[in-house]
Amino acid sequence: MTLPRQRIAILGGGPGGYEAALVAAQLGADVTLVDSDGLGGACVLTDCVPSKSLIETSNAMTLLNRGAGLGIATGGLATVNAARLYERITDLARAQSRDIAARVAAEDVRVIAAKGRLTAPGTVRAGDEEIKADAVLIATGALPRALPGAEPDGERILTWRQLYDLTEVPRDLIVIGSGVTGAEFASAYQALGSRVTLVSSRDRVLPQEDEDAANLIEDVFRRSGMTVLGRSRAQAVRRDTDGVTVTLDDGRTVTGSHCLLTVGMIPRTEGCGLDEAGVKVDTRGFIEVDRVSRTSVPGVYAAGDCTGVLMLASVAAMQGRIAMWHALGEAVGPLRLGHVAATIFTDPEIATVGVSQRAVTAGEVSARVLKLPLATNPRAKMAGFRDGFVKLFTSPGTGVVLGGVIVAPRASELILAVSVAMEQRLTAEQLATTFAVYPSLSGSITEAARKLMEFTPDTL
Repeated sequence: MTLPRQRIAILGGGPGGYEAALVAAQLGADVTLVDSDGLGGACVLTDCVPSKSLIETSNAMTLLNRGAGLGIATGGLATVNAARLYERITDLARAQSRDIAARVAAEDVRVIAAKGRLTAPGTVRAGDEEIKADAVLIATGALPRALPGAEPDGERILTWRQLYDLTEVPRDLIVIGSGVTGAEFASAYQALGSRVTLVSSRDRVLPQEDEDAANLIEDVFRRSGMTVLGRSRAQAVRRDTDGVTVTLDDGRTVTGSHCLLTVGMIPRTEGCGLDEAGVKVDTRGFIEVDRVSRTSVPGVYAAGDCTGVLMLASVAAMQGRIAMWHALGEAVGPLRLGHVAATIFTDPEIATVGVSQRAVTAGEVSARVLKLPLATNPRAKMAGFRDGFVKLFTSPGTGVVLGGVIVAPRASELILAVSVAMEQRLTAEQLATTFAVYPSLSGSITEAARKLMEFTPDTL
């Protein structure tokens, strides 16, 4: 007797949703994915893919303008063709969405272009259709949070999802919020030629990140000509005839041509039927999940930004995969947030994995720490890079790698070596005796590991 196929319904086509759909289909389930925005979701269409495409252009601008120091006569500063820039970004995002749609179709996933909602734990309404499912995954994402007194208009007062509708690179850009998103866009637009003012309510930019890394990035920002206003909270943003005026809580005002709001995210769950299905949310409105993506309702899972768990595409995708493995009876391990590598795409990039300096300093984790400046790296010298470092954390007893921080060009690529060492429980000695290309930026990782072997904890 042939058992009936398990029925899976997924709300949302971002990384959490489409990766879950692929896993479920490959495991033989009958999968329906309900999405109203386009496969890839905000990550592909308005967030990660467009923003990193913009940053790639800004990095190219930086390299061109650095050419004189490398012996290249550029004939002056490079300029940006804004229309072509934004057209390219939009085209790339749409192409990536089409690629995802083709992959999903190849796995026979049924896609319904509609906004879906739960009407009961095992029932989803998509347009005029009712879908019965053995398991439901909610992966509806999140939205940029608005600042009271600063409503986005899509022209002068913007969220990062509205930037790509512009026809120009902002002349004077005021960025409100100095977290990851604010720092990335401030860095990119400063390189693209905008005069950037970064408004930070905290003592320093990137207040939640490694302090050494954040201080280095803030120093780079200031040296590039960026104005960084620390301990300055924006109270209101007013649109003027040809620009904006930002009023700070101490009464000061800042004027510019455009204002970008990067003040956090709110869950995109309104109208999803959470109340009807009995799905619990936290005090911020994010869906509560456990480490295998289960919500408070049996058979209902959630993944991605709507859960508020480390808002990274890689985490959303893993949450979605884990949900499907669990729902379909596969062996599955819980999500291990301590092993998640993350990158901030400033220039230079900041990549982290594992334990943090904050935890070590607070005595929560016992670790040996070594920081090696990138300025000593021969490849960095050849390329004219002088800002950055490699920091490694190891267990004082066993020498096992516990994590690391890398501040460098392409740190997002370099961090993989530390992630693998951590995942496989390699020691500093094993990392130190691994061959690195000479010259290479990755050579600083093995060099840092060798230095950890050379010194006693008292000298570190």
